[in-house]
Amino acid sequence: MALLDDLKWRYATKAYDSTKKVDQKDVDKIIEAARLAPTSSGLQQFRIMVITNQELKEKIVPIAMDQKNIAQCSHLLVFAAWDRYTEERIDDVYNYTTDQRGLPRGRFDSYTNKLKTLYLPQTAEENFAHTARQAYIGLGLALAQAAELKVDSTPMEGFDNSALDELLDLRSKGLRSVVLMPIGYRDTTNDWLVNMKKVRNPKDTFIIENK
Repeated sequence: MALLDDLKWRYATKAYDSTKKVDQKDVDKIIEAARLAPTSSGLQQFRIMVITNQELKEKIVPIAMDQKNIAQCSHLLVFAAWDRYTEERIDDVYNYTTDQRGLPRGRFDSYTNKLKTLYLPQTAEENFAHTARQAYIGLGLALAQAAELKVDSTPMEGFDNSALDELLDLRSKGLRSVVLMPIGYRDTTNDWLVNMKKVRNPKDTFIIENK
């Protein structure tokens, strides 16, 4: 029940205590949880940019609907996904995988050729719709790991993706921003949500039985 207790403890923190910083070892664990997340075909189609620079965080606030918790947080994690699939990206992942497993390169050619046949004819937007979904898997595990460490967090979609991509020069890296995750420690005095009851749909509404 430990994980469920941690998930009951966490909430989308609205105000952070800017004087409290998350220890690097805990930041590393949160990021590692996302790195270990399952992804479609094992391609790990997303990256995480870690922002601690205060000036940069403050520049992101107006891009993110003036949400002040971005400036208050200890670290801002930016989940960014591949802008599209390419033959080189798919091959790089599987070459690395076979090298690490002591297998000959090309061992999975029949599979990677299927991936290329599936993804390469698609538009960039169709590709990104798929790669972005992989980032959310990583986000979920990062949120859970943060909760286990009693580090507060906030999953955030409310921002201008194009403006953030430009500010962080993500397009030059072949990436597009997907979701933000500020982490830190709650400001119990100024966070309006901190003492409110956690509410979710009741089980009989949430679960659809098909017997």
